[in-house]
Amino acid sequence: MKIKFILLLFLFLFLSACSTNKNKTTYTEHSNIKVIYFSCTNNTEKVANKISNYLNCSIEEILPLQPYTDADLNYNNNSSRANIEQNDINARPEIQNTIDLTDIDTIFLGYPIWWGKLPKIIYTFLETYDLNSYTIIPFCTSGGSGIQTSIEEIKQCEPNAEVLQGKRFSSNAKETDIETFIDTLKI
Repeated sequence: MKIKFILLLFLFLFLSACSTNKNKTTYTEHSNIKVIYFSCTNNTEKVANKISNYLNCSIEEILPLQPYTDADLNYNNNSSRANIEQNDINARPEIQNTIDLTDIDTIFLGYPIWWGKLPKIIYTFLETYDLNSYTIIPFCTSGGSGIQTSIEEIKQCEPNAEVLQGKRFSSNAKETDIETFIDTLKI
């Protein structure tokens, strides 16, 4: 009798677990998609990793030649590196690594929002690589600023690419929120 109860309990738990996942999309490896991101405080990196894991696709970080320090990112200091870059329309911080775009056609492009806009290093990336035939799916992290201005900036840099609407996430974005966003893209 005890064994039957345990077997029934196991069967019930197994069926319950299966039924909760019946609407979840399962992705096989997406070799034509890559997550490319820039992150100084690991907030964007966390979201990028969740996207890459969910899609089972490759991921690559945009690394600045000169890494940003906490002092560089102090937006309260007008002479901080990030403030100076954001206020200079011609600033293009150098990237130390080469991003491999071989055999991909879709890029999830991640970045933090700096002062309501793209960080200038994303301009460097967009101007370094010819992304005319790519689909770009922007995603950003921000405590309050929206993504729309940065999407318009990407469209200006890449007028022949297909730039999708994208999504802003907070630093503590839940996997379910990220998965729901991806599932709405129908990729």
